[in-house]
Amino acid sequence: MPGLPLFIDCDPGVDDAVALLLALAAPEALDILAITTVAGNVGGDLTARNACLIRDLAGRPEIPVFAGLDRPLLRATVAADHFHGATGLGDLPVRTPARGPEPEPAVDHLVRVLRARPAGEVTLAVLGPMTNLAEAIRQAPDIAPRIRQVVAMGGARREGGNITASAEFNIHADPDAADIVAGSGVNLVLLGLDLTHQVLATPARRARLSGLRSPQAAAARQLLDFSARTEAEIGMGGPPPMHDPCVILWLLAPGLFRLQACHLAIETRSPLTLGHTAVEFRTGERHPQNALWGIEADADGAFDLVCDLMGRYG
Repeated sequence: MPGLPLFIDCDPGVDDAVALLLALAAPEALDILAITTVAGNVGGDLTARNACLIRDLAGRPEIPVFAGLDRPLLRATVAADHFHGATGLGDLPVRTPARGPEPEPAVDHLVRVLRARPAGEVTLAVLGPMTNLAEAIRQAPDIAPRIRQVVAMGGARREGGNITASAEFNIHADPDAADIVAGSGVNLVLLGLDLTHQVLATPARRARLSGLRSPQAAAARQLLDFSARTEAEIGMGGPPPMHDPCVILWLLAPGLFRLQACHLAIETRSPLTLGHTAVEFRTGERHPQNALWGIEADADGAFDLVCDLMGRYG
């Protein structure tokens, strides 16, 4: 039985790179149609290159990469290279990838494939700002009801923000894009900091990767060790959360997570709270449900799955 038809839209980024390695290790479960990239953690030229490099590392040359938009829809670019390093891949060695991105722009590719595939077949995993998806919906509103599900990493409620006091980076980097997606009627699952802060790459969990003895597991360990250092130096301290990997882990094992129906709204006007995700669980006529919000994770089970996936590279 073929895997779930999936686009991975991302901005690699250290945790995006780990998420890609996890997804690329499960071809029987995830039929990855393409990786699309967007400016976010670092600039668009680097995120496209990094996606190609991780594809090379995973040994999956058949999966195309399409470069997307290199700036937010309406605002100046916000980057997070202070958390991901100048290259976006921490201290992982970089080189010219075996093959670069395809010539077709990511937004055009998304629209074309979503129109060509049967309605309700294709899922999107969005690991960075929602710029590409929002622009695709803006250009072609007919694709929104054709999407099976959008599973995205972004937002914060209980935990507060990680880029401002109230905003998580992916949403803050392009709040207008997130607002378009939230209002589009897509079947949206949002895994924000309330959930990802429960799935921590502790020293003991990172050490398990060292025993797997594959280049891919070694790279994942190196990426997570870099995150641990930056978290200690300029973050909140403690082990680094595995933000973007949670999207892939949820797609593969949703039973490890608990979600709650909500009404989601994005702050796009206030300079003080720009990108804040207003999550209302009291849904009804006044606040109709438009998303599922991640509230709880089985962290041990999640990391068991990480090790299982990374062990498949052997």
